[in-house]
Amino acid sequence: MKLSRLFLILGLLAILTGCAGSTPRMAEVRAFAAESPKLGAYHELTERYRNTYQREQPYLSPAADAREQQLNARRQQACDDFVQLQYGLQAYMQTLGKLAGDKQYDLEDQVKNLNSGIKAWPDSGLEDRHVNAFAGLTRLIARGITRPLQEQTVNELLREGQQPVQELLDAMRTLLRLYDKTNDNEARTVLGMLETEIPYVDPQRERLLLALARAQRQEKTSEYRLIGLRYTLARKNLDAIEQQHRALTAQLPPQP
Repeated sequence: MKLSRLFLILGLLAILTGCAGSTPRMAEVRAFAAESPKLGAYHELTERYRNTYQREQPYLSPAADAREQQLNARRQQACDDFVQLQYGLQAYMQTLGKLAGDKQYDLEDQVKNLNSGIKAWPDSGLEDRHVNAFAGLTRLIARGITRPLQEQTVNELLREGQQPVQELLDAMRTLLRLYDKTNDNEARTVLGMLETEIPYVDPQRERLLLALARAQRQEKTSEYRLIGLRYTLARKNLDAIEQQHRALTAQLPPQP
């Protein structure tokens, strides 16, 4: 009799606490967290944007080189903040996954890296509202990783994360447009220089130089085309993450 009563009590506690991992909804949350590696495309393009000057420099005139050096110094600082957006969103997604019962995520180092915060870069499109959203999301993450693995905890994090996640996704899409535009400008600079100079190369006396220049033009044309496809993929990844997050928040139970 006592044993059966004990089992009944334990069963009721499991129902009341909403054990993480025990419901189809928590499986959906874990699936959402598993999409976090798709943010790597944004990270890759941020690093490419960071290194714009290094690629452009051999093709720049002295005047253009002086201008780009100044832009490069600011770009390096800004990119330190731009990548934090990805780290914050990734940590949020993986915190949800951990709270939903997925044991693969070790978030301690990620949370430490988020403590430095970011600042606005208005010229790039990263505004104060994005900075505030990032700060709010990092606080949610820090609090979430200390909470018990319960469905109620997952729902609380999803509910409070709706707005900051939307703001971060907006910021990342804005920055992808900046990266894409910068890539187009770089392509015009590099390919424009090659197109201008190749006709002046003597095909008889400078055959090797002409061959190398034409090969470089072909290689760069292909590179910029492929990078353009990467921007499209990165935007699609952000859109897919947004749709999944909206679907999860749409299923939130009403607040008591």
